[in-house]
Amino acid sequence: MLATSDASHVQLGRKPSRRKPASGVKAAAPLAPSGALSHVRVLDLSRVLAGPWATQLLGDLGAEVIKIERPGNGDDTRAYGPPWVKCPEGTDTDVSAYYLSANRNKESVTIDFTRPAGQALVRDLAAQSDVLVENFKVGTLARYGLDYATLAAINPRLIYCSITGFGQDGPYAERSGYDFLIQGMGGLMSITGAPDGTPAKAGVALVDVMTGLYASNAILAALAWRERSGEGQYIDLGMLDVQVAALANQALNYLTSGKTPARLGNAHPNIVPYDACPTADGHMILAVGNDAQFARFCIEAGTDWVADPRFGTNAARVKHRGILIPLVHELTRTRTTAEWIAALEAASVPCGPINDIGKVFQDPQVCHRGMKIEMAHPASGKVSLVASPIRMSRTPPTYRKAPPGLGADTQELLGRLLGKQADALAELSRDGVI
Repeated sequence: MLATSDASHVQLGRKPSRRKPASGVKAAAPLAPSGALSHVRVLDLSRVLAGPWATQLLGDLGAEVIKIERPGNGDDTRAYGPPWVKCPEGTDTDVSAYYLSANRNKESVTIDFTRPAGQALVRDLAAQSDVLVENFKVGTLARYGLDYATLAAINPRLIYCSITGFGQDGPYAERSGYDFLIQGMGGLMSITGAPDGTPAKAGVALVDVMTGLYASNAILAALAWRERSGEGQYIDLGMLDVQVAALANQALNYLTSGKTPARLGNAHPNIVPYDACPTADGHMILAVGNDAQFARFCIEAGTDWVADPRFGTNAARVKHRGILIPLVHELTRTRTTAEWIAALEAASVPCGPINDIGKVFQDPQVCHRGMKIEMAHPASGKVSLVASPIRMSRTPPTYRKAPPGLGADTQELLGRLLGKQADALAELSRDGVI
């Protein structure tokens, strides 16, 4: 819960009262009636993927998320298509699949905060918010009086998360950061792809996704700290930092040995055999994680490799991978993928198919876990989305609102939160502020 001086709120499990709104501003109920974060309001000034990924996660967990967008164009990803979800002619513009991937459980409010009146609106919303997320270039929001120092003076409890390519300081701080660029600079592409091929990026904007996950974790930690201290704080999150941190064992391989890891295709630098193996009708994943699994693989495969000192332990197999892997591939070609998977699963040897994304959403386990959901959409009727992977026994993620149309909630929300009457809203609209 939010920190509060009224202990009875915590004891009774009731929702703590928010800060008192400015004079003339009426308090408002959040979008979410329940959820682990139903007491949290997030002001989302981010766009594209990393920031929206973080705020969608917070929204799934119950937070009220107010997405601030540019009048006219909105989030860049609204134009990232095809593919599009078609809307009936005359009702709305078509919706890009990219935008849909990261913007459910949000309210869209269009505000031009390059104008003083727009800046005032954002400051008033920040005064009533718990969290603000933005991903503008360093110094951009300071020009509009929307930086952390300014907003923290208005709302000392505000948690302000800035996402940039390279962080708020250092020789690259002023540069723009894009996922593809960061995958290259941060080492991921140097270890992705065939040994004799071109360095390859991941098939999704993985740095953006990881940055969104780190951002949401940091925000939740800051909320936990504020519950004890009553204090907000500033979060500086750089995508390059995230990518370096996410090098995980490969970073430690280098720091421990001094040897720069190279591309291994689908192979693992520390485990053998752990690879995509050819079969009689395609390929399969063979993911032998320990010596006992290797022994069971050898029994099923009808080989005596486990007795060979070159292959008996994982360390030996890593050392002699150049000998073992061709032997494994020669063997796996003798059966179909389905035959191998049936046999190896029965022997408790980790293995599996290499599914295209169409097959992923037909997979019995994926279907059972409900990873595809459908939500009502005001323009297209309904949209298909990917569910949250989080399973919680008491406060599971909820899907309350499909990704909103541009500015769909502007009038209602500014009236509800800031007490703006119809004539004031009409004037703001005429002036191009909203």
